[in-house]
Amino acid sequence: MWSMIWPIALVVGVNVFYHITTKSTPEGVNAFASLTITYLVGAAFSAAAFYLMGNRGFIGELGKTNWTAWALGAIIVGLEFGTICVYRAGWKISVASLVMNIALACVLLAVGLLVYHETVSLRQGLGVLVCLAGIYLVGA
Repeated sequence: MWSMIWPIALVVGVNVFYHITTKSTPEGVNAFASLTITYLVGAAFSAAAFYLMGNRGFIGELGKTNWTAWALGAIIVGLEFGTICVYRAGWKISVASLVMNIALACVLLAVGLLVYHETVSLRQGLGVLVCLAGIYLVGA
């Protein structure tokens, strides 16, 4: 059970700091300059973690990657830039993340259904409606 819980707890915990930090990005700084520092630090942490976990042969591991590593880099920049723009547009931290994550969950439910042929139960469909009602109720 713990193997199912700890990754979710990690994502939730880190996301709290992610949103606080993103909302605190100075208004006057170019978002892409800030993101350049972000990803240089991220690259350094990733490389250090690779070796601290006892791995060797970094170049050999690079050869095992495919297009997804490159695409994810571009996607993450879009995600970060979009989130900075959300907060610069004046969204409250208590509402923005809620709206973004509810909308994402609803879209991913449709992606799961249409692309991955996952089944969507009546209960899940009703959950989407409740989520959409929630977005309306928080005043987005």
